[in-house]
Amino acid sequence: MSGQGEWADAYEKARDFVSQLTLLEKVNLTTGVGWEGEQCVGQVGSIPRLGLRSLCMQDAPVGLRFTDYNSVFSSGQTVAATFDRGLFYARGHAMGEEHKAKGVTVQLGPVAGPLGRAPEGGRNWEGFSPDPYLTGIAIAETVKGTQDAGIIACAKHFIANEQEHFRQAPEAIGYGYNITESISSNIDDTTMHELYLWPFADAIRAGVGSIMCSYNQINNSYGCQNSKLLNNILKDELGFQGFVMSDWQAQHTGAASAAAGLDMTMPGDTSFNTGDSYWGTNLTLAVINGTVPEWRIDDMAMRIMAAYFKVGLTLNEPPINFDSWTLNTFGPLHASIGANIQQVNWHVDVRGDHASLIRDIGARATVLLKNVNNTLPLNKPRFLAVIGDDAGPNINGPNSCPDRGCNNGTLGMAWGSGSSNFPYLVTPDVALQNQALADGTRYESVLDNYATSQIEALVSQAYATAIVFVNANSGEGYINVDGNEGDRQNLTLWGSGDDLIKNVSALCNNTIVVIHSTGPTLVSEWYDSPNITAILWAGVPGQESGNSITDVLYGKVNPAARTPFTWGTTRESYGTDVLYEPNNGEGAPQDEFTEGVFIDYRAFDRTNTTPIYEFGFGLSYTTFEYSDLTVTRHNVSAYTPTTGTTEAAPVLGNFSTNLSDYLFPNASFPHIWQYIYPYLNSSDARTASADPAYGQTADQFMPPGAVDGSPQPLLAAGGAPGGNPQLWDVLYTVEATIRNTGSVNGEEVPQLYVSLGGSNQPKVVLRGFERLSIDAGESATFTADITRRDLSNWDTVAQNWVITDATKTVYVGSSSRKLPLSQAL
Repeated sequence: MSGQGEWADAYEKARDFVSQLTLLEKVNLTTGVGWEGEQCVGQVGSIPRLGLRSLCMQDAPVGLRFTDYNSVFSSGQTVAATFDRGLFYARGHAMGEEHKAKGVTVQLGPVAGPLGRAPEGGRNWEGFSPDPYLTGIAIAETVKGTQDAGIIACAKHFIANEQEHFRQAPEAIGYGYNITESISSNIDDTTMHELYLWPFADAIRAGVGSIMCSYNQINNSYGCQNSKLLNNILKDELGFQGFVMSDWQAQHTGAASAAAGLDMTMPGDTSFNTGDSYWGTNLTLAVINGTVPEWRIDDMAMRIMAAYFKVGLTLNEPPINFDSWTLNTFGPLHASIGANIQQVNWHVDVRGDHASLIRDIGARATVLLKNVNNTLPLNKPRFLAVIGDDAGPNINGPNSCPDRGCNNGTLGMAWGSGSSNFPYLVTPDVALQNQALADGTRYESVLDNYATSQIEALVSQAYATAIVFVNANSGEGYINVDGNEGDRQNLTLWGSGDDLIKNVSALCNNTIVVIHSTGPTLVSEWYDSPNITAILWAGVPGQESGNSITDVLYGKVNPAARTPFTWGTTRESYGTDVLYEPNNGEGAPQDEFTEGVFIDYRAFDRTNTTPIYEFGFGLSYTTFEYSDLTVTRHNVSAYTPTTGTTEAAPVLGNFSTNLSDYLFPNASFPHIWQYIYPYLNSSDARTASADPAYGQTADQFMPPGAVDGSPQPLLAAGGAPGGNPQLWDVLYTVEATIRNTGSVNGEEVPQLYVSLGGSNQPKVVLRGFERLSIDAGESATFTADITRRDLSNWDTVAQNWVITDATKTVYVGSSSRKLPLSQAL
């Protein structure tokens, strides 16, 4: 790392701190203590001599995992639908505040991997959108918000972690698949830069402190030991100054992963609760015997502490006040072995006033897909019939399924390590009934998709307005829900939701459909029925679900959200899918990303396939008119490739090579079984290592130059966090007038798209948006800057960004296919 720009002060503090550390303390800082070793899902060893308590890593994408008295926020995919930078930031800041107040050091989010290559992808809901520009803005604002709250954000999962099937060979073996290695995502250089890497560059430019490498292989090299990605692209080209953390059990080697750019291993043990580690003792030995050079362990520690100081963390931080392994007040500090019973939970309420923000996001993220003859907003309907499991509660409680691994009741959160404990869950049934009582509306609900006779009897009555709630769920691969091993098996609604909609709408000519889902679903069989008067996508909205949807249905919030993905007519229309069966014998399944950059709306445009609802589409209770496009060109200097070399890797301090100096200090504290330490249990290196391959030299298993700390050439596309600084030069400013031509106040999301021209290019790509509040009859000006990066393509020969000679055209409109304004640049 170079400590440039806004990292300079943190770098100096880190250098001062790390210069005081012993080798054992440096190793302690980089190695997790083991699964269930202490209170957080991941912790590294402490350095009590200097007042540094153990760093706490905790999940994160929608709220604190495994705790109580915390909030549950809308999913990343849901907040992406707001197209609102302010809400991206506010959500990140609120989550950061809650993590900080519990004693967390690193919040394990936000997510840009998966990006959303395949709509069936199980964890797409944790991220934002398959569009890299939208995800880039969302992840950058989330990072800023989180870190402004005083903790480190962790952008994940780097990279091409686009499906759950086969992400970890042991997990796949548990499902009966006969493979020996994890899946390889095989991606060309252009696609990597123009699609999957794009949002990570934005996160780095925003100052993200840590990045989590992923389980999968990329081009047949594991993500956490892929030097091309971690050293060459992430740290050199993108100028990442923070630290790379492994996903849990994503480390496969010791010295090799250190040389490849990994800085912290999580949770520290090779497999959960084995007590063995690739690092810990083995990293200490590797530095002593020269396999890992001293500059590399110094660099690891420097990166971790620079990220720590950058967000304002100090020595002597307050203690961690929760425990991941029990909600009881008292329990074992070391849950893996049930040792050291003490108070581990203080039940600190960290929610503040975040419920109002969550409610607002849920409402402003609800996409109005259809609204015939102003069916919505509702105005004291005479009789409201609410139908569907998804309107009601999980009868066993909202947190009754571990890591939310079920689909019972309304979908307020999907499943996996990205889940959290609800403090409460407002169901649509409760919120709508409260509104009906206030209005004097007759209200009945049937919360069972299969109570066919009762449903039919209810919705066929006179004056019925029927609201049908349906869902489609997904999650992380270690949980199988109804045969869905993380990834969705299909794009249909769950619980026979499509049949439910068709049955209700056959009897009720005023049927409103609300979809909670982790991505697009197939609506072809019923969306155009004249009896279906309105359709809304409400995403995965969090704890205020019912209040949020009620606010939209009754017009307290005028919808302006835009769908952050495309709704296709068929599963096949997307052109991408999950790889569900191994295709390489017992070897690593090979997932070929042959579609290149053409995913989601880019794929539909390429094949000239008409979707049902295009990317960026969303209706309002008012109407808008677009006019007066102007494009202003700015005079900027020509793009200059970065040149020169790095400084030589600094070495801080020195260390003994006498193994007896590193033996476990039995007289100082007791040895905890399974806990990962930096110490040696024997002065015989091979015995202490417990690695059958111990004794190999670096040149036997690493490529030449892998541990070379001499000055290295700077990359042309590099030069600063995020890449070459000139990529963010503003070349053009685009303005357009947006007029509210309706009778009610509302918000509109004008979008800027660019055609880059040339062969094998997407028809258009998103390059700007803004959420504007415009009163009835009034106008507002939409403004968007176009940067050099926005107009560039990746040149695989020059290994740099270039603006081609092809004609560039700018478009402005309300969605990716409604673009009334255009001008050639």
